[in-house]
Amino acid sequence: MKVLIIGFVWPEPKSSAAGSRMMQLIQFFLAENYTVTFATSTSKTENAINLKSLGIHEQTIELNSSTFDDFISQLQPDIVLFDRFLIEEQFGWRVAQQCPKAIRILDTEDIHGLRKGRELALKNNTPFNVEYLHNDTSKREIASIYRCDVSLIISEAEMELLTQEFGVPTELLHYMPFLIEPIADEGKRKLPVFEDRNHFITIGNFLHPPNLDSVKFLYQSIWSKIRTKLPKAEMHIYGAYQNNKAQQFKTNDNGFIIKGFAEDVNDVMQQAKVCLSPLRFGAGLKGKFFDAMRNGTPFVTTSIGAEGILESSYMNTLNSEDVDAIVEYAIRLYSDKKLWQEQQNLGYNLLEKRFGKSYHIETFKQKLQYVVEHLKECRQNNFTGQMLMHHTLQSTKYMSKWIEEKNKKTKTN
Repeated sequence: MKVLIIGFVWPEPKSSAAGSRMMQLIQFFLAENYTVTFATSTSKTENAINLKSLGIHEQTIELNSSTFDDFISQLQPDIVLFDRFLIEEQFGWRVAQQCPKAIRILDTEDIHGLRKGRELALKNNTPFNVEYLHNDTSKREIASIYRCDVSLIISEAEMELLTQEFGVPTELLHYMPFLIEPIADEGKRKLPVFEDRNHFITIGNFLHPPNLDSVKFLYQSIWSKIRTKLPKAEMHIYGAYQNNKAQQFKTNDNGFIIKGFAEDVNDVMQQAKVCLSPLRFGAGLKGKFFDAMRNGTPFVTTSIGAEGILESSYMNTLNSEDVDAIVEYAIRLYSDKKLWQEQQNLGYNLLEKRFGKSYHIETFKQKLQYVVEHLKECRQNNFTGQMLMHHTLQSTKYMSKWIEEKNKKTKTN
């Protein structure tokens, strides 16, 4: 069995949660003895993982080019996985034409329309509502979900949103969060204890707008109030791809320190006492909090940050508008050993009970097997998807061909 993964970018597991998520999916297919080919139209960066060393075939492809048709018709994969809906929009119709029997899987990463709507509401300084949710990004993303045979949804909150708000049939969706390996008791005991840890930490790719906004929010509204009560504490900011927007917060005089790229996230997370990341918009699961829980580091965030991790907890009641509540809880968690240990154990329990790798691997295997055995029936029951694929073939196809011809003329000239 062959699987083709069409990536938005080359996987960078050290740079982003999206990169880690992609590697988890790749490892799943390798463990199931699939021949894996990873293709993308982007250039490699220095942080990109070496896929060839894992026995994965690498392929550079072009946007708006019939060379992809030649490539995939020769490969003839059994499964094609699209990394985010933007990739399905670009290549989905070509896959359907050249390999009509291939199962099409969409890994949403997170619901981009939800993240976009929350961002727009924040910019307009108004409460998020259904009007913001029903944006153009949501419409494109939902259409992409319908065109695929199954879509991987990373958060239970987003499963509920898709089925209840948008009416997407559950048969088209599969809940697959981050796949977490169990943590042995011996490993927990080896982690630094409360007394051996210092400072606050946050981590995240600076190219991801919610992360940059969170740092801005920390810098402008939160950190000075924490620093007043904890004058020796520091706020350490880690993340790949520092840009000018991130550099504007670079100052050491108040303990707010931009550290940059972390070679080993486990090392820096274990040294910190509290992970503090007050996200004001975003979607999906936030990898930084899983890094924190794995390393025994309690975290403080907003209801948006905790979404999909724990739906009812103290930290989940924190609202980004309530700065004083965030500050108060962060100080308590940093200072109160008993509370700190309680939240540390809560993190361990969450990882084991809600995000255990073996359970979610098994449910995905079952879902995949069902789709393989009932593909014709699944597609017949999804008339909306057939309709959207038909119109996509008409519109996207000819737009892409027009761009390709235009590019050819430009090169000739």
